[in-house]
Amino acid sequence: MNRSILIVDDEMPIRRLLRVALERAGYAAVEADCARAALGVLKSEVPQLVLLDLGLPDRDGLELIGAFREKDVPIIVLTAREASSEKVAALDLGADDYVTKPFDSEELLARIRSCLRRADQSHGRQRRLKVGPVQVDLDAHTVHRRDSEVKLTPKEFMLLAVLASHPGKVLTHTHLLREVWGPAHIDQVEYLRVGVRSLRKKIEDDPSAPKLIQNEPGIGYRLIEPVDDAQAQ
Repeated sequence: MNRSILIVDDEMPIRRLLRVALERAGYAAVEADCARAALGVLKSEVPQLVLLDLGLPDRDGLELIGAFREKDVPIIVLTAREASSEKVAALDLGADDYVTKPFDSEELLARIRSCLRRADQSHGRQRRLKVGPVQVDLDAHTVHRRDSEVKLTPKEFMLLAVLASHPGKVLTHTHLLREVWGPAHIDQVEYLRVGVRSLRKKIEDDPSAPKLIQNEPGIGYRLIEPVDDAQAQ
């Protein structure tokens, strides 16, 4: 059975474009043109993923994120809003990713595949990950880079562990600061910048052009997804 994806967007041309792209990629598309219709769909079926526009005519799309998270449905926000604060709000509420309009269909499909892979692994998350040349063992608290052990400080390991527990997902500054430094330090973004800079020096091939820990300007960071590796299971 094809995996169903719910498109929540009030613009018919956008819904049509998304439906064509999704069906061509082998997904089943379900459409809703407003918040009320989206919640109606949720009562009758639980989609595998939601593409959620924030600018809906009857409610702000942010208000729907909680309803979908209660059903454990991955959410990719589609937004024409440029303000990073809107994207941060969506991610902090539980959205898995965001794509800014206008978007590239192939990039969106890649983001969808990424979200679905994370959802598939959520109940049996890998504890040993291989990310580029770096191997992270979350249980043994060890990190190796091309077979050489990397010595991390406790904070550096905590930061890498949080990122590695959500590979491919954007984690906001607030989320990372709360998890690593604690709730009292959620406004200390410089702590995070220093921590990321230090971590990059130890795991990146070229810290000045990082590929593993990617910056989402004004929002947060994401660790690239691990490669498929039988020994990293």
